[in-house]
Amino acid sequence: MEDRTVIGPGPSALAKDILQQTRNYDYPKNPEKQKAPANNFVLARDYLSSEERPFLIPIGTDGLIAALTKLDGQLRQSGRSKILSKKSPADWIGKEITPGRIGLINHGGLPKILTRPGRYPWYRNWWARTWVGTRGLSDTVIDFLGITVVQVSQNQAAVISDPQNHIFVVKNSGFVAFGVQGSYEVLAIVDQTHLQRDIIDPVTKVKLGSSHEVKMRSQTAEGAQEYVVALFLNIPANNCAILQKGDDLELIPAGQHVVTNPNVTLRGLYTLGENQIEMPTKDIYTRDQVPVSLTIYLKWQLLEPLKLTTHGYNTPYDALRDKAQSILTQIVAHLEYSAMVKQRTLSPDMSEDHNDPSSAFLDALRTRAMDDLHAAALDYGIVLKDLAVIDRQFKGEIASTMEKLTTRALQAQVESANVDRENSNKIKAEEGALAVARVKAQSRNAQADSEAYAIVAAAKAQAEKTHIEAQAQAEATRLAARADADAIKIKADADAAVVDQFAREMEVKRMEVSRVRAFGSKTIFVPTEGLGAQQANAMALGMASAMGVDASRQR
Repeated sequence: MEDRTVIGPGPSALAKDILQQTRNYDYPKNPEKQKAPANNFVLARDYLSSEERPFLIPIGTDGLIAALTKLDGQLRQSGRSKILSKKSPADWIGKEITPGRIGLINHGGLPKILTRPGRYPWYRNWWARTWVGTRGLSDTVIDFLGITVVQVSQNQAAVISDPQNHIFVVKNSGFVAFGVQGSYEVLAIVDQTHLQRDIIDPVTKVKLGSSHEVKMRSQTAEGAQEYVVALFLNIPANNCAILQKGDDLELIPAGQHVVTNPNVTLRGLYTLGENQIEMPTKDIYTRDQVPVSLTIYLKWQLLEPLKLTTHGYNTPYDALRDKAQSILTQIVAHLEYSAMVKQRTLSPDMSEDHNDPSSAFLDALRTRAMDDLHAAALDYGIVLKDLAVIDRQFKGEIASTMEKLTTRALQAQVESANVDRENSNKIKAEEGALAVARVKAQSRNAQADSEAYAIVAAAKAQAEKTHIEAQAQAEATRLAARADADAIKIKADADAAVVDQFAREMEVKRMEVSRVRAFGSKTIFVPTEGLGAQQANAMALGMASAMGVDASRQR
């Protein structure tokens, strides 16, 4: 179980003052201001311009040929052999020297240099002369029979050993020399922007810079051995290095540096930015002798490396680790196991039980411990940004028993949380089903309303249709009856207008034929008025009486 416990400064006046000092701290914008003004361990004197040296000519803006000419003049003035050849180029066969190059001749062990381009004839009787070849005027190093030419460009540095074994460094310049009493040996040409070895903080894994060591092989009684004669440093921005010379320390800022002084050693490289790390502490015993192991979180910023180095620490982590271990030991030594288990935080502002009788004592102790830690960090040139206990592990039989109980309690909490989660999920599912049913019921109601409306609308439409059809039929009937009546009337008027008796009789006969045709030839037409009608009635009564007598006899 991981318990993140935060240690924060208490409400005491001293803690508030320290925090205010931390916020208002004057961060050094230029670490170079912290250097000791009386000593300068890095910037050595310029070997080429510090004093006049025989047979060593710096190469100026006029180039290598002018420096060789000046060196040749010094040799002739001292009574020695000249190095520039008198030969002139010809137009026909011979050794060829192109522009931008010089020719080298071994004249009986002495160097001769051809500086003018062209072809130089070579005779067989020149047995003492040997053609060596050509070299470029811009070559970085030319070493030929005692003549040493060094030319370095930007970001390059040449490490040279003079005839007296003095080490010097040439940057962004060059020289030509003739070793009369010894040789000038070029030990290394270094690219200052890409040094070989990266220097990494072993604690925070932050790159502090890069370095390169130039070694010189020396012959001793024990054989050939190599010795470091120059140390190159490339320090990134916001970092610095501390050099030591005897009991004196000097801080050098970011940039490119080289150390050739044999009495100066590199004490260490530091970063001035923020750093953070999680570190375990050693076992600490409570007041009732229960061991506990803590894992703490540290965040800091180193502002004055000279203070840290003066106290004998190589890294800020070493200083904070020792002080934090001491302070936490004091805190835990005054606490009992039960109090530590109950007290889940070491911050007074976040105490769980302020009514605990020991709470005030614990809060005061933590406040004093934080005051001491902040004050100690400032003494080391460090500003402590954050300190937290992120984990604690109790050890021993009591701790094992309590861990089992705690594990069981956690399991019970997890099971209870799972049951609550399942119940909550079921309730939400039922609520969802109910909501779906409500939506479906509303949908059905809406559908039924729409169907009822459709039926009512259809019935109204049918009734209106029937009404319209009945009105149309009645109107048609009336029109047909009126038309028939008009036709009969017209016909009657026409018949009435007939004056001829014969025509009238013929019309009556035509009507009789039509009536017989309509009812059949066997139909008997009985008159309803006059004498015929009375006879018909008498005959009907007689037939009815006869039928009644027959019916009574049969009974």
